[in-house]
Amino acid sequence: MLYVSLILESLRSQPRLMFWTAALSQAALWTLLPTLFYSAPPGELPIVLAIGHEFQLGSDRGPPLAFWLAEAAYRLSGSMAGVYLLSQLCVVATLVGIFALGRSIVGTAQAVLAVLLMVGVAAISVPTPEFGPAILAMPIWTMVLLLFWRAVGEGRSEYWIALAVGMGLLLLTTSLGWIFFILLAVFAVASAPGRAAFRSIDPWLCIFVAVLVAAPYLAWLVHADATWKPVLTRLHDTELRAAAVEWLRILWNLAVAHTGVVLFCLLASPWRMPRGTRLPTVGRMPVRPLAKSMIYFFALAPLVAASGAVALLGQPWSLATAGPLIVCSGLAVVVFAGNRIPLARQEMLSMAWVGLLVGPPVAMAVAFFLAPWTLVIDFKVLYPTAEMGRFFAETFERRTGKPLSIVAGDPEIAALVALEPRTRPSLLMDAPLRSPWVSAADARAKGAVVVWPATDTAGTPPPAIKASFPDLVVEVPRVFERSIQGRLPLLRIGWAVIRPQAPAAPAQ
Repeated sequence: MLYVSLILESLRSQPRLMFWTAALSQAALWTLLPTLFYSAPPGELPIVLAIGHEFQLGSDRGPPLAFWLAEAAYRLSGSMAGVYLLSQLCVVATLVGIFALGRSIVGTAQAVLAVLLMVGVAAISVPTPEFGPAILAMPIWTMVLLLFWRAVGEGRSEYWIALAVGMGLLLLTTSLGWIFFILLAVFAVASAPGRAAFRSIDPWLCIFVAVLVAAPYLAWLVHADATWKPVLTRLHDTELRAAAVEWLRILWNLAVAHTGVVLFCLLASPWRMPRGTRLPTVGRMPVRPLAKSMIYFFALAPLVAASGAVALLGQPWSLATAGPLIVCSGLAVVVFAGNRIPLARQEMLSMAWVGLLVGPPVAMAVAFFLAPWTLVIDFKVLYPTAEMGRFFAETFERRTGKPLSIVAGDPEIAALVALEPRTRPSLLMDAPLRSPWVSAADARAKGAVVVWPATDTAGTPPPAIKASFPDLVVEVPRVFERSIQGRLPLLRIGWAVIRPQAPAAPAQ
């Protein structure tokens, strides 16, 4: 007797319900976890909000769109919950794009399989509360691929303008947008339908509109030579062997991020099953050769090209930045699996999928409660951001009679203080290039609070901070308690107040 699980039957009869269940479940879990347990934003998110607060046309961290949207979400919601929700909306939009592209290529049922496989890609799920350019680039790049397929693969010319706007938004979101732009052009020129499309005016108009949408950032970039000249200098001084080693390390990390996909494939395959076992399958119509080439190309080429560029330029890399590079991974596996995909070990497959969906957020929640008591691990997301911001803002206002407008010092601690919702001070970072909107001279003129992690009871500032502010009058370190303190020592923050300078008297 052929056994068919409830999940497989739902996949066949209600594929859209399965898709929305998977997408919204993941979004709900990763919205609730940081909203309920984080008292400080994760990773680079405080820096993202500090940059977005200034509404600059660009920064040393790339184009401005993600920073603007993060700041808008924070202001509209009045808390970090709005930013976490924005991040998960981007993830859901990414899965919608994958589902729509998959329906056009492999049919509805196998498109749902491609979406379910994305739960096994760690770069799509685990870092998603850390909103930034990479998270925003995921849905935009997915929609660009969908529109590109509509325009080139299906020959529907009405999608060229939408594709142009999508490419422009991608260029406004991430510096990797130029690599994606070039890869689209390479694939179009290499395919017969793409070459045929370039004989009309539509692709050329698409390129013009995309550059026009990104024109404000491009105009800023032309004059921001302090941003791109150091990159060229690093490129000139790069040691190729070290860059190759770093490139291989990044590729290895990306491969490890697909461990869940490998697990799903092993469980679903008939490997080590008794010969002659009847297995239920999920079928499709044959895939067009152009569609296969496109999915394989955009599953592999962005990984290789973007990771190579990052390694060559010496840019920072983390799992949170890998999202837009792997949006085609699940669809590529489904296309490669064939017209009829067998699903063996359905119960184990279902348990593995639910485990990879629910396991990471539940494990993190348990770790937040137990690790500070047992392993004495310091989670930075448990820092008391609200209490820190309120204390330093109120102290500065009591001493100077003015609201706090600038906070400086250690970037990680200062960025948390800069989230104080009442005053929202500007963040002064350790290099003028990183915070061109404010300078040390502004801090001396308007006054500022300088903060750093204290390593002794005297609160001695680090040498870099002492060099930037040689006349700093250090206060007694302020002690804060984490939201889950456990057996950790209290959080000790060194600090000092720079009083505003009185305006100079006019000359007689």
